[in-house]
Amino acid sequence: MKVRRSVRPLRWVAMREVRADVPLLVCLAVLVALLTAVAAAGPGLLDRLAGRALASRLEQEQQVEPGILFSARFEPADSADADAWASDLAEDLLPVTEVIANAAPDALNGGLVHDSTRVELPFLRTVVGAGEAGLGLVYASDAPGRGAYVEGRPPARSGKRVEIAVSTRTRDALKLRLGQKLPLSPGALENVQATAVVVGFFTTDGAGTKGGDAEGAGTKGADATSGDAKAASAEGGDRLWHEVPLLAGPSRFPPRSAAGLDWEARALVAPGTVTALQAQAGAVLTVTWGMRLDLDEGTAARFAGDQGQGELQRLLVRYPDDARSVFCGDIADFGGMFCEIGPHPASTLQHSTHLPDALTDFGRQWRQGRVVVSFALASLLVVGLLAAAVTALLAVRRSLDAHRLQRARGASATGLALARAVHTAPAVLLGLVAGIAAARSLPGPSPAYGQALLVAGLVWLLLPALTWHALRDRSARTGGGPVPFAAGRRLTAEAVVLLLAAAGVVALRTRGTAAEAGPDPLLAAVPALLGLATVAVLVRCYPLPVRILARLSARRRGVVALIALSRAAKEAPARALALLVLVVTLAGAVFGGFVAGTLAEGRREAAGWQVGADASYLGAQRSPAVAERLAQVRGVRETVSVRQLRVDPTSATSGSRYGIASLVGIDGARLRAAAPHSPAARALDAAGLTGPRSGTGIRVLATGARAGDRLTITLHGRKMDLRVAGPLPDDVLQDPALGPVRGTTPSRERLLLADNRDLTAIGASDYEGSSLLLYGPHLDVQTLRSLVPRAGHDTAVGELRIRSEEEADAAADGMIRVLRAAHTTCTALAVLLALLALVLELLLSAEARGRTTAYLRTLGMGGRATTGLHLLQLLPMVVAAVAGGTALGLTLPALLGPALDLREFTGGPAAPTPHRDLLLTAALGAGLGMLVVVAVGVETWIGRRRGLGAVLRLGRNGD
Repeated sequence: MKVRRSVRPLRWVAMREVRADVPLLVCLAVLVALLTAVAAAGPGLLDRLAGRALASRLEQEQQVEPGILFSARFEPADSADADAWASDLAEDLLPVTEVIANAAPDALNGGLVHDSTRVELPFLRTVVGAGEAGLGLVYASDAPGRGAYVEGRPPARSGKRVEIAVSTRTRDALKLRLGQKLPLSPGALENVQATAVVVGFFTTDGAGTKGGDAEGAGTKGADATSGDAKAASAEGGDRLWHEVPLLAGPSRFPPRSAAGLDWEARALVAPGTVTALQAQAGAVLTVTWGMRLDLDEGTAARFAGDQGQGELQRLLVRYPDDARSVFCGDIADFGGMFCEIGPHPASTLQHSTHLPDALTDFGRQWRQGRVVVSFALASLLVVGLLAAAVTALLAVRRSLDAHRLQRARGASATGLALARAVHTAPAVLLGLVAGIAAARSLPGPSPAYGQALLVAGLVWLLLPALTWHALRDRSARTGGGPVPFAAGRRLTAEAVVLLLAAAGVVALRTRGTAAEAGPDPLLAAVPALLGLATVAVLVRCYPLPVRILARLSARRRGVVALIALSRAAKEAPARALALLVLVVTLAGAVFGGFVAGTLAEGRREAAGWQVGADASYLGAQRSPAVAERLAQVRGVRETVSVRQLRVDPTSATSGSRYGIASLVGIDGARLRAAAPHSPAARALDAAGLTGPRSGTGIRVLATGARAGDRLTITLHGRKMDLRVAGPLPDDVLQDPALGPVRGTTPSRERLLLADNRDLTAIGASDYEGSSLLLYGPHLDVQTLRSLVPRAGHDTAVGELRIRSEEEADAAADGMIRVLRAAHTTCTALAVLLALLALVLELLLSAEARGRTTAYLRTLGMGGRATTGLHLLQLLPMVVAAVAGGTALGLTLPALLGPALDLREFTGGPAAPTPHRDLLLTAALGAGLGMLVVVAVGVETWIGRRRGLGAVLRLGRNGD
């Protein structure tokens, strides 16, 4: 009788094998999904980050004034008998506004919008309760609406009287009241006799500041500018008050000023008032249109690359010419009034913009930013691939006995490897589809399918390749014993790794980074190569001190330390993969923290260099009256004058040229009192240049010269002698007090430093630059800004820099935020993958540690000693990983060299001072230590629940 074999046990075996492979398949699918998503979305992610950074940079550059300013001069209306009050200037300006708005390039996708239209009248004299005041009248289309008025109303557009509205600060300072009549007499605007009526008081705190003027613009988004653009103005920090700060509050003249006034203020008026007073004075006025470049992130991403920036530069250069041509034809501006604004003869359009320079700076900085982001993405991919490799090794280890049995029965290594490939293909395909779907769900360009397929294929082939390597004929012949020539092969592999890492670094420093979109292949390979080189060095080095410690522990009682340290030193090469994961992860995290900290500190240092003090006024020699008023503002404790002159000295003895130099004069004694730690002040004082002058000639400290040398300069045909009192100390070159004048001129090879008391023979107009440094812990910023607005279109009054504002701008830089967010995200994902890889690596070596523990348990070792054994065995690897990863992360900026120039982000006289994020480094090291402690605790707990028979088996290798 034929016995029928039961198929149920075979099914149970098959189901058990499938269930055993489920964790492997799930892990592979998750890893493939994550890595393919990163690889596919990488180029698009870089573009989106660049677009976000560009949009933020444009917003920051236009905080205080619109990016493009158009202006035109216009005369009173031609009709001599026309009623000036009947003309509506706002309606006359509307067609020109439409022309300017409609000329915006279509490629900007509506991103160039009309921001404001303004006309400012020169100040008129009037008498108020607080004394005599100079009152300037302003018509602004973005003036605050009725909701911003705490009392009264805005000036009426219809009517035949001069109505003004002022801020509450102006009301309180000038002692004004609602309905008060102010006599207007000629001032800077001549031939005017009128009476102004105060009809309203508005607040400048930002509440209800949406513009109320009805002026609109053309069909390309300008129709919404009277609402949306003005709402954006309110959200942008009330740019009207920044550009015309005297509207927010008045400024007081010093006693007995040359102007003969006590106060200076500005007031809002209706457009009819402008034309009426213009007709009375017969004056030529100037109207200014502001156009704001407000790109959304998608549009900004198209212009963020090198080619896109060039296209945007061309659009911005061509746009003013297009607007000018549509407005009045191709008429050159020779000062004539050949155009028309309503009934007013007008000049052609003039324009000014700082956006091209801002784009140039952005492009230079983003090229360095791409290095940081690309390095973070590359580190993430490397850690992910290493995690996939550890997963594959664990799968090979668990199936090794079964596969060896199949090999003994005649199966080939290639066949078994192909079977493993077929077995894992569905999981890899599922992960690939999920990763591409995740990449496609992100906004922006289409994913990089080729890179996703490459990464997925690499992960898929890892398991078959490792399976074939473990089952190949040579491995079968050796039977797990020593491999011939293993030491030589290891040395050769380590030498190749070191050479490749060195070649990659040299190539990157020589070539720089690729400018095209997408990750740079060389930059992506450098983290892995440097990580491999670091691990090769660590595996060779860290077992030596561990063996020394093991020998020292042998002299003491107990075997835990001896066994743990001996096994740690012996198994160091087997820990190379886990060590590589930890080193690359820690290096990337430390590198990101290093770059972020250095950039933050560097921007603050650069702000100090640009300002030089708590505040500085550039161009003081052109506007001495403004400089005098700034020095008397409340909170200014000390002022220091700094001046610079370009000279070409020659030796008075040999006649040889000294070299092009900057002769900088400074008030040494005042600087020493205001900033005792200033290197320039200390150098002048130590050389005796701040004391009484002795002899003739100008005493200087000079770079590259010796005390006693004599130099000669020629100024307007007159020779002047320079006596070198000593060499200039190197730290003086980095003194922030010299930054405002030195930063505005090209860098020169030589620097001469003198006290201003020695430079009395040089006229104020001969200096190429001057700065008044203002010192005081509590400066009245509002009063300072009322004297010198931050808006830069009027450079005649000079430039006022305030340290607190510059530092706030540096802290709010969108590019720094983008880099920090990208690197933080990549680091977080890399840490998670590293944790996964470390857990899998612990599982790989758990069996060997379990057998060792079982041996010792049979000899009477307790639970605490077992835990200590596991902890000590893993501790050297953790310490080596922390040391190697930290060292690599801190040295990466120096290794990358020209490929990463952090000075492009910060500016300043030199590269920013490295700032190591010790807190982040300590947190990463502590986190890694906690992970090992938890893993050891879990493994000890499992070992206690496991019987010795499950570990010790007769006939097993090594048992």
